[in-house]
Amino acid sequence: MQTLESYYKKFDEDHRLKTRHGQIEFFVTMHYIKKFLAQISSRPTPPSNSEIKILDVGAATGAYSIPLCREGFDVTAIEVTKTNFEALRSKHENIKCWNANALDLNFLGEENFDMTLLLGPLYHLHTQEEKLQALSQARRVTKTGGVIFAGYVMNEYAILTYCFGKNKIKENISKQQVSEDFKTICGADDLYSYSRREEIDFLAKESRLERVAIFSPDGPSDYMRRELNSFDEETFELFKKYALCISARPDLLGAGSHLVDVLKK
Repeated sequence: MQTLESYYKKFDEDHRLKTRHGQIEFFVTMHYIKKFLAQISSRPTPPSNSEIKILDVGAATGAYSIPLCREGFDVTAIEVTKTNFEALRSKHENIKCWNANALDLNFLGEENFDMTLLLGPLYHLHTQEEKLQALSQARRVTKTGGVIFAGYVMNEYAILTYCFGKNKIKENISKQQVSEDFKTICGADDLYSYSRREEIDFLAKESRLERVAIFSPDGPSDYMRRELNSFDEETFELFKKYALCISARPDLLGAGSHLVDVLKK
């Protein structure tokens, strides 16, 4: 059994968002983060950046926490794996860091954060009960009127790139890891849990949160790694603009490797 800790000891999380397909994910996601931060800043009595509190649950090595902190926001980061947590702390940024689990944020006060990022934990939680618990914890610590960014890894991406892409589909079906309608069936030892749009809709409804946006942060980029690496800078910048342009198109949601649900308390 490979644990989450052992996985991230081998996986270079710092490198992931520096790849070209990772840059797409970061660019699009940060666009939406800034969009909703701008709404907070446009209140009748606008707060300064230092008065806007952001919680990054599953912060990893700080891909989002660090740039937001450097823009002056009050950032708190939660990371469950010691490997990533120590890597984040070693960067000596002005971020309050906690080595803790998304399922238990009881050490944080209620109604405390203007924005909560949950961009990683739901990838690794297998049951609806666990996912709802993580969303409930995020809801509790987020201020009324605040927003929660909930990220998911998508089912069809796993089916296409792993089951078919690596010619594992017959083996996966025989081991009951894939259902007759091609839904992944994750076991207790699996690191990732893959979602479909209807499951994400159910979780949003059950968590008593209002959807204010939903977008694909990477669109087709994870399927086009070779092509992205071959682009010159001008073409790559055009692709970034394209990915943002199509990020919220209903007919394409769920087709990329990730989906982010933006939920208002």
